Amino acid sequence: MGKNDRYVVKHEDGWAVKKPGAERASSIHRTQHEAEQSAKNTVANLGGGEVRIQGRDGQWRDSDTVSPGNDPCPPHDRKH
Repeated sequence: MGKNDRYVVKHEDGWAVKKPGAERASSIHRTQHEAEQSAKNTVANLGGGEVRIQGRDGQWRDSDTVSPGNDPCPPHDRKH
């Protein structure tokens, strides 16, 4: 994981955005969608990287490359 990457993880108050290896959350959001958007905005503002999203079960369910990151296997679908 790169220095700009962020995780979206379950938090006691909703969903948190965390930097890999950090104990404390960068931000906490009511919904997973809000946390995901915040993480993507942060990564984009830092110059691009990866956003990994954790499901309710604690398993990683998705990973998105945020421009100008370099995704070695870009997805064929168009997520928004």
